[in-house]
Amino acid sequence: MKKWFSLVIMTSLLVLAACGDDNGELDEIVLADADWNSIKVHNAIMQNIIEHGYGYETDTMSGSTANTVQGLRDGDINVYSEVWTDNIREVYEEAIDTGEIIEVSVNFDDNEQGLYVPTYVIEGDEERGIEPLAPGLETVQDLADYPEVFEDPEDAEKGQIVNGPSGWAVNETIVEKIEYYGLDEMYNIMSPGSDAALVSSLASAYESGEPWVGYYWSPTWVTASYDLTLLEDEPFDEEVWQETRGTEFPPNDVTVAVHEDFPEQAPEVNEFLENYETSTALTEEALVYILEEDASPEEAAVYWMELHEDLWTDWVPEDVAESVKEELGI
Repeated sequence: MKKWFSLVIMTSLLVLAACGDDNGELDEIVLADADWNSIKVHNAIMQNIIEHGYGYETDTMSGSTANTVQGLRDGDINVYSEVWTDNIREVYEEAIDTGEIIEVSVNFDDNEQGLYVPTYVIEGDEERGIEPLAPGLETVQDLADYPEVFEDPEDAEKGQIVNGPSGWAVNETIVEKIEYYGLDEMYNIMSPGSDAALVSSLASAYESGEPWVGYYWSPTWVTASYDLTLLEDEPFDEEVWQETRGTEFPPNDVTVAVHEDFPEQAPEVNEFLENYETSTALTEEALVYILEEDASPEEAAVYWMELHEDLWTDWVPEDVAESVKEELGI
Protein backbone atom coordinates (compact mmCIF):
# COMPACT_ATOMS: atom_id res chain seq x y z
CA MET A 1 0.00 0.00 0.00
CA LYS A 2 2.82 2.41 0.89
CA LYS A 3 4.61 1.62 -2.37
CA TRP A 4 1.42 2.25 -4.35
CA PHE A 5 0.82 5.53 -2.52
CA SER A 6 4.40 6.64 -3.17
CA LEU A 7 4.04 5.82 -6.85
CA VAL A 8 0.88 7.92 -7.11
CA ILE A 9 2.62 10.88 -5.41
CA MET A 10 5.66 10.63 -7.69
CA THR A 11 3.47 10.41 -10.79
CA SER A 12 1.48 13.47 -9.70
CA LEU A 13 4.68 15.43 -9.11
CA LEU A 14 5.93 14.54 -12.58
CA VAL A 15 2.68 15.72 -14.16
CA LEU A 16 2.84 18.98 -12.21
CA ALA A 17 6.47 19.48 -13.21
CA ALA A 18 5.55 19.10 -16.87
CA CYS A 19 2.90 21.81 -16.55
CA GLY A 20 4.85 24.34 -14.56
CA ASP A 21 6.60 25.00 -11.28
CA ASP A 22 5.12 25.26 -7.79
CA ASN A 23 4.36 28.97 -8.30
CA GLY A 24 2.19 28.26 -11.33
CA GLU A 25 4.81 29.67 -13.72
CA LEU A 26 5.30 27.96 -17.04
CA ASP A 27 8.34 25.95 -18.09
CA GLU A 28 7.04 25.70 -21.66
CA ILE A 29 4.64 27.83 -23.68
CA VAL A 30 2.44 25.89 -26.13
CA LEU A 31 0.99 27.59 -29.23
CA ALA A 32 -1.93 26.36 -31.34
CA ASP A 33 -1.21 25.10 -34.86
CA ALA A 34 -4.47 24.84 -36.80
CA ASP A 35 -2.63 23.84 -40.00
CA TRP A 36 -2.40 26.82 -42.32
CA ASN A 37 0.79 28.62 -43.29
CA SER A 38 0.07 32.06 -41.87
CA ILE A 39 -0.56 30.72 -38.36
CA LYS A 40 2.67 28.72 -38.66
CA VAL A 41 4.58 31.90 -39.57
CA HIS A 42 3.10 33.91 -36.71
CA ASN A 43 3.81 31.03 -34.34
CA ALA A 44 7.43 30.98 -35.46
CA ILE A 45 7.82 34.75 -35.01
CA MET A 46 6.38 34.50 -31.52
CA GLN A 47 8.51 31.45 -30.67
CA ASN A 48 11.70 33.24 -31.72
CA ILE A 49 10.89 36.14 -29.42
CA ILE A 50 9.60 34.01 -26.53
CA GLU A 51 12.56 31.59 -26.59
CA HIS A 52 15.44 33.95 -27.34
CA GLY A 53 14.07 37.02 -25.63
CA TYR A 54 12.31 35.65 -22.58
CA GLY A 55 14.01 32.29 -22.07
CA TYR A 56 10.99 30.00 -22.25
CA GLU A 57 10.85 26.70 -24.09
CA THR A 58 8.04 26.59 -26.67
CA ASP A 59 6.10 23.97 -28.57
CA THR A 60 3.07 23.79 -30.85
CA MET A 61 -0.01 21.59 -30.62
CA SER A 62 -1.60 20.66 -33.96
CA GLY A 63 -5.26 19.96 -34.61
CA SER A 64 -8.47 21.16 -36.19
CA THR A 65 -9.91 24.57 -35.38
CA ALA A 66 -12.39 23.03 -32.94
CA ASN A 67 -9.76 20.93 -31.18
CA THR A 68 -7.18 23.70 -30.83
CA VAL A 69 -9.72 26.22 -29.55
CA GLN A 70 -10.89 23.65 -27.00
CA GLY A 71 -7.24 23.09 -26.09
CA LEU A 72 -6.90 26.82 -25.44
CA ARG A 73 -10.01 26.80 -23.26
CA ASP A 74 -8.73 23.81 -21.29
CA GLY A 75 -5.24 25.23 -20.83
CA ASP A 76 -3.45 22.53 -22.85
CA ILE A 77 -2.61 25.39 -25.24
CA ASN A 78 -1.40 28.71 -23.85
CA VAL A 79 -1.39 30.97 -26.92
CA TYR A 80 -3.39 31.15 -30.16
CA SER A 81 -1.63 33.50 -32.59
CA GLU A 82 -4.31 33.69 -35.27
CA VAL A 83 -7.94 33.24 -34.17
CA TRP A 84 -10.38 33.82 -37.02
CA THR A 85 -13.03 34.99 -34.61
CA ASP A 86 -16.09 35.21 -36.85
CA ASN A 87 -15.58 31.67 -38.15
CA ILE A 88 -16.08 30.45 -34.56
CA ARG A 89 -17.99 33.40 -33.18
CA GLU A 90 -20.37 31.55 -30.84
CA VAL A 91 -17.64 29.42 -29.27
CA TYR A 92 -15.20 32.33 -29.10
CA GLU A 93 -17.62 34.73 -27.47
CA GLU A 94 -18.72 32.08 -24.99
CA ALA A 95 -15.11 31.39 -24.00
CA ILE A 96 -14.44 35.13 -23.63
CA ASP A 97 -17.59 35.58 -21.54
CA THR A 98 -16.72 32.70 -19.20
CA GLY A 99 -13.18 34.02 -18.86
CA GLU A 100 -11.60 30.78 -20.13
CA ILE A 101 -9.66 32.71 -22.75
CA ILE A 102 -8.52 36.31 -23.01
CA GLU A 103 -8.19 38.31 -26.23
CA VAL A 104 -4.92 40.21 -25.90
CA SER A 105 -4.59 41.87 -29.32
CA VAL A 106 -5.79 42.00 -32.93
CA ASN A 107 -3.17 40.43 -35.19
CA PHE A 108 -4.79 41.81 -38.37
CA ASP A 109 -8.27 42.87 -39.48
CA ASP A 110 -7.95 43.65 -43.21
CA ASN A 111 -8.40 40.09 -44.45
CA GLU A 112 -10.98 38.67 -46.88
CA GLN A 113 -12.56 35.26 -47.34
CA GLY A 114 -15.21 33.60 -49.46
CA LEU A 115 -15.60 31.90 -52.83
CA TYR A 116 -12.89 32.83 -55.35
CA VAL A 117 -12.26 32.15 -59.04
CA PRO A 118 -9.17 32.89 -61.10
CA THR A 119 -9.85 36.22 -62.82
CA TYR A 120 -9.11 34.70 -66.24
CA VAL A 121 -12.30 32.61 -65.89
CA ILE A 122 -14.27 35.87 -66.09
CA GLU A 123 -12.02 38.12 -68.20
CA GLY A 124 -9.79 35.67 -70.06
CA ASP A 125 -6.04 36.12 -70.35
CA GLU A 126 -4.76 37.17 -73.77
CA GLU A 127 -1.12 36.53 -72.90
CA ARG A 128 -1.89 32.94 -71.96
CA GLY A 129 -4.38 32.42 -74.77
CA ILE A 130 -7.28 31.89 -72.37
CA GLU A 131 -10.78 32.88 -73.46
CA PRO A 132 -13.29 34.06 -70.84
CA LEU A 133 -15.46 31.09 -69.88
CA ALA A 134 -17.88 32.84 -67.52
CA PRO A 135 -17.98 36.50 -68.60
CA GLY A 136 -21.15 37.24 -66.61
CA LEU A 137 -19.91 35.74 -63.35
CA GLU A 138 -19.94 38.37 -60.62
CA THR A 139 -21.72 36.92 -57.60
CA VAL A 140 -21.99 33.65 -55.73
CA GLN A 141 -25.56 33.34 -57.00
CA ASP A 142 -24.31 33.64 -60.60
CA LEU A 143 -22.59 30.27 -60.20
CA ALA A 144 -26.01 28.75 -60.97
CA ASP A 145 -25.43 29.74 -64.62
CA TYR A 146 -22.05 28.05 -64.99
CA PRO A 147 -21.90 24.52 -63.51
CA GLU A 148 -20.61 23.17 -66.83
CA VAL A 149 -17.65 25.56 -66.68
CA PHE A 150 -16.55 24.14 -63.32
CA GLU A 151 -17.30 20.52 -64.21
CA ASP A 152 -16.65 17.92 -61.52
CA PRO A 153 -14.01 15.58 -62.98
CA GLU A 154 -15.80 12.63 -61.35
CA ASP A 155 -19.38 13.67 -62.20
CA ALA A 156 -19.90 15.30 -65.60
CA GLU A 157 -23.49 16.20 -64.76
CA LYS A 158 -22.49 18.59 -62.00
CA GLY A 159 -19.97 21.31 -61.31
CA GLN A 160 -17.51 21.24 -58.43
CA ILE A 161 -16.98 23.80 -55.66
CA VAL A 162 -13.88 23.27 -53.54
CA ASN A 163 -14.47 23.83 -49.83
CA GLY A 164 -12.05 24.41 -46.99
CA PRO A 165 -10.69 21.25 -45.30
CA SER A 166 -13.26 19.30 -43.29
CA GLY A 167 -11.56 20.09 -39.96
CA TRP A 168 -11.91 23.85 -40.46
CA ALA A 169 -14.82 25.74 -38.93
CA VAL A 170 -15.50 27.50 -42.24
CA ASN A 171 -16.24 24.18 -43.98
CA GLU A 172 -19.73 23.96 -42.52
CA THR A 173 -20.37 27.64 -43.29
CA ILE A 174 -19.62 27.14 -46.98
CA VAL A 175 -21.89 24.08 -47.12
CA GLU A 176 -24.73 26.09 -45.55
CA LYS A 177 -24.18 28.98 -47.98
CA ILE A 178 -24.18 26.70 -51.04
CA GLU A 179 -27.32 24.91 -49.86
CA TYR A 180 -29.09 28.21 -49.13
CA TYR A 181 -28.51 29.41 -52.69
CA GLY A 182 -29.61 26.04 -54.11
CA LEU A 183 -26.21 25.51 -55.69
CA ASP A 184 -25.98 22.00 -54.21
CA GLU A 185 -28.49 20.92 -56.88
CA MET A 186 -25.95 21.62 -59.63
CA TYR A 187 -22.61 21.42 -57.81
CA ASN A 188 -20.82 18.80 -55.76
CA ILE A 189 -18.80 20.08 -52.82
CA MET A 190 -15.25 18.75 -52.52
CA SER A 191 -13.54 19.04 -49.13
CA PRO A 192 -9.75 18.58 -49.39
CA GLY A 193 -7.97 16.85 -46.56
CA SER A 194 -5.65 19.71 -45.64
CA ASP A 195 -4.51 23.25 -46.35
CA ALA A 196 -1.82 21.80 -48.63
CA ALA A 197 -4.42 19.87 -50.63
CA LEU A 198 -6.56 23.01 -51.02
CA VAL A 199 -3.54 25.00 -52.22
CA SER A 200 -2.58 22.21 -54.62
CA SER A 201 -6.08 22.13 -56.10
CA LEU A 202 -6.10 25.86 -56.81
CA ALA A 203 -2.46 26.15 -57.87
CA SER A 204 -2.72 23.22 -60.26
CA ALA A 205 -5.79 24.70 -61.94
CA TYR A 206 -4.26 28.18 -62.09
CA GLU A 207 -0.96 27.06 -63.61
CA SER A 208 -2.88 25.06 -66.22
CA GLY A 209 -5.30 27.89 -66.97
CA GLU A 210 -8.25 25.72 -66.00
CA PRO A 211 -11.47 26.94 -64.33
CA TRP A 212 -11.69 26.62 -60.55
CA VAL A 213 -14.09 27.88 -57.91
CA GLY A 214 -13.74 27.42 -54.20
CA TYR A 215 -13.14 28.78 -50.75
CA TYR A 216 -10.04 30.83 -50.11
CA TRP A 217 -8.92 33.72 -47.96
CA SER A 218 -6.24 36.30 -47.42
CA PRO A 219 -3.52 36.62 -46.28
CA THR A 220 -1.91 33.80 -48.25
CA TRP A 221 0.88 33.54 -50.80
CA VAL A 222 -1.81 32.41 -53.24
CA THR A 223 -3.83 35.65 -53.01
CA ALA A 224 -0.60 37.63 -53.08
CA SER A 225 0.73 35.84 -56.17
CA TYR A 226 -2.29 34.89 -58.28
CA ASP A 227 -4.89 37.14 -59.92
CA LEU A 228 -8.07 35.96 -58.21
CA THR A 229 -11.55 37.45 -57.95
CA LEU A 230 -13.62 37.18 -54.79
CA LEU A 231 -17.20 36.58 -55.87
CA GLU A 232 -19.60 39.20 -54.55
CA ASP A 233 -22.39 38.32 -52.15
CA GLU A 234 -25.26 40.11 -50.47
CA PRO A 235 -24.09 42.89 -48.13
CA PHE A 236 -23.38 41.57 -44.66
CA ASP A 237 -26.41 41.45 -42.40
CA GLU A 238 -25.98 39.90 -38.96
CA GLU A 239 -29.48 38.40 -38.72
CA VAL A 240 -29.45 36.95 -42.23
CA TRP A 241 -25.93 35.61 -41.75
CA GLN A 242 -26.87 33.81 -38.56
CA GLU A 243 -29.97 32.29 -40.14
CA THR A 244 -28.81 31.31 -43.63
CA ARG A 245 -25.18 32.41 -44.35
CA GLY A 246 -26.75 34.21 -47.31
CA THR A 247 -24.50 37.29 -47.15
CA GLU A 248 -20.83 38.11 -47.53
CA PHE A 249 -18.64 36.99 -44.65
CA PRO A 250 -18.78 39.25 -41.60
CA PRO A 251 -15.88 41.55 -40.77
CA ASN A 252 -13.35 39.29 -39.14
CA ASP A 253 -10.86 40.38 -36.52
CA VAL A 254 -8.02 37.86 -36.47
CA THR A 255 -6.88 37.99 -32.88
CA VAL A 256 -4.19 36.78 -30.52
CA ALA A 257 -5.79 35.00 -27.57
CA VAL A 258 -4.39 33.29 -24.48
CA HIS A 259 -5.66 30.92 -21.81
CA GLU A 260 -7.09 32.66 -18.74
CA ASP A 261 -4.12 31.72 -16.53
CA PHE A 262 -1.47 32.90 -18.97
CA PRO A 263 -1.19 36.58 -17.93
CA GLU A 264 -0.20 35.49 -14.41
CA GLN A 265 1.95 32.57 -15.56
CA ALA A 266 4.04 34.60 -18.02
CA PRO A 267 3.18 38.29 -17.54
CA GLU A 268 6.13 39.63 -19.52
CA VAL A 269 5.30 37.43 -22.52
CA ASN A 270 1.65 38.38 -22.24
CA GLU A 271 2.67 42.05 -22.38
CA PHE A 272 4.62 41.35 -25.58
CA LEU A 273 1.57 39.62 -27.10
CA GLU A 274 -0.59 42.63 -26.22
CA ASN A 275 1.61 44.63 -28.63
CA TYR A 276 1.54 42.07 -31.45
CA GLU A 277 -0.03 43.60 -34.57
CA THR A 278 0.56 42.97 -38.28
CA SER A 279 -1.58 43.18 -41.44
CA THR A 280 -2.60 41.09 -44.43
CA ALA A 281 0.13 42.65 -46.59
CA LEU A 282 2.83 42.10 -43.94
CA THR A 283 1.79 38.48 -43.44
CA GLU A 284 1.71 37.80 -47.18
CA GLU A 285 5.35 38.91 -47.49
CA ALA A 286 6.39 35.90 -45.43
CA LEU A 287 4.03 33.60 -47.29
CA VAL A 288 5.38 34.66 -50.70
CA TYR A 289 8.90 34.02 -49.38
CA ILE A 290 7.85 30.44 -48.54
CA LEU A 291 6.76 29.97 -52.15
CA GLU A 292 9.59 31.71 -53.94
CA GLU A 293 12.43 30.34 -51.81
CA ASP A 294 10.90 26.93 -51.07
CA ALA A 295 11.32 27.91 -47.43
CA SER A 296 9.77 26.61 -44.23
CA PRO A 297 7.50 28.84 -42.11
CA GLU A 298 10.34 29.00 -39.57
CA GLU A 299 12.78 30.27 -42.21
CA ALA A 300 10.18 32.74 -43.46
CA ALA A 301 9.72 34.03 -39.92
CA VAL A 302 13.43 34.87 -39.61
CA TYR A 303 13.38 36.51 -43.05
CA TRP A 304 10.35 38.56 -42.02
CA MET A 305 11.94 39.58 -38.72
CA GLU A 306 15.04 40.78 -40.58
CA LEU A 307 12.88 42.73 -43.00
CA HIS A 308 10.73 44.30 -40.30
CA GLU A 309 13.13 44.75 -37.42
CA ASP A 310 11.73 48.23 -36.80
CA LEU A 311 8.24 46.77 -36.26
CA TRP A 312 8.72 43.80 -33.96
CA THR A 313 11.41 45.45 -31.82
CA ASP A 314 8.75 47.97 -30.77
CA TRP A 315 6.71 45.11 -29.30
CA VAL A 316 9.32 44.23 -26.69
CA PRO A 317 11.81 45.93 -24.31
CA GLU A 318 15.17 46.86 -25.80
CA ASP A 319 17.12 44.16 -23.95
CA VAL A 320 14.72 41.48 -25.19
CA ALA A 321 15.04 42.73 -28.76
CA GLU A 322 18.84 42.68 -28.54
CA SER A 323 18.85 39.09 -27.24
CA VAL A 324 16.60 37.94 -30.08
CA LYS A 325 18.64 39.74 -32.75
CA GLU A 326 21.89 38.30 -31.40
CA GLU A 327 20.52 34.76 -31.39
CA LEU A 328 19.05 35.03 -34.90
CA GLY A 329 22.05 36.88 -36.33
CA ILE A 330 19.99 39.88 -37.39
